[in-house]
Amino acid sequence: MSKVTDVILVNEKDEPVGVMEKMEAHRKAVLHRAFSVFIFNSKGEMLLQQRAMGKYHSAGLWTNTCCSHPTPGEDTLEAATRRLYEEMGFSTILEKIFDFVYLAEFEHGLTEHEFDHVFVGMYEGRMSPDPMEVKDYCYKSLDEIQATLLSHPQKYTAWFNIAFPKVQQWAVENLMKKAV
Repeated sequence: MSKVTDVILVNEKDEPVGVMEKMEAHRKAVLHRAFSVFIFNSKGEMLLQQRAMGKYHSAGLWTNTCCSHPTPGEDTLEAATRRLYEEMGFSTILEKIFDFVYLAEFEHGLTEHEFDHVFVGMYEGRMSPDPMEVKDYCYKSLDEIQATLLSHPQKYTAWFNIAFPKVQQWAVENLMKKAV
C-alpha cells in the first residue's frame, strides 16, 4: 500500500502551485487536491465506511466509501481508483461528477483545506477493507443517511456532510431513473 506523504497544492481553480508534506499542509491549512469516492449498489444504496480509530483525524466517524489525496504527478482518477482498492479491497469504474472546496478544522491543530474531486461508481461484490483504514462498512439507503445526517451530523466527517446533498441529487437524477 502506498502512503501519501506529499500533497499537491492548488489554487481555487485546481491549478497546481506546489507540493507540501501532507501533515504540514494540514497544520498550515494550505489548499491542496483531494478526492472522495462514493460507491452505490444496484438498489441505489451508498457504501459507507467508518474510519479506523487510528486515523490522524475524524477517527471512528462515518464517511463515503474512500477518500485521500493524489500524489504529485498522479492523475486524480487514477489515484481514486488506486486508493479504493487499497482501502476497500475492490476495483470498479469511477466517474467524476463534481468538485468543491472546503475548509474544516479538526482536533490536534489540523485543518482540511481541500479542493475535493468527487467520483461515483457501482459495486456490490466481495470486499476486503484494510483494518488500518476502515473500522466498519455498510450499504445504507439515501433516505436513511439523510435522516441520520439531520439527527446526528457529528457521526459523519465534515466533508461528507458537505458533499452528501450533491451526491444524493446526482443519485436521484441518475441511479433512480435507471432503476425505474
